[in-house]
Amino acid sequence: MTRAPEIELRINLDPETLLGPGKAALLQAIDETGSIAAAGRRLEMSYKRAWYLIDTMNTYFSEPVVVSAKGGNSRGGARLTATGRKVLDSYRRMEKKARSAIARDLANLAGLAAQKEP
Repeated sequence: MTRAPEIELRINLDPETLLGPGKAALLQAIDETGSIAAAGRRLEMSYKRAWYLIDTMNTYFSEPVVVSAKGGNSRGGARLTATGRKVLDSYRRMEKKARSAIARDLANLAGLAAQKEP
């Protein structure tokens, strides 16, 4: 069975900075878990990689998207800032609009695809 075509939205913020599904998923996971380490584990991403992606976003935007506090399980953690929430919400809205705008074309591509056995 052939998988249905889908899109992944990637926004070139500048030549070295992208905002795409991975960073959006990381922001969402941090929001849901309150932890960079837990978000990284959920996404099968190293803590170092997660921090790198956060640092990239924190550097690009005029205000940080994520703030963290050291201190381990009981006192530490991470949270999205108001800017981080706006970035994630904007990305999700753009993603939804893009999918809606091209739904008919994706369906046409799916109809033209060769059927493959699983």
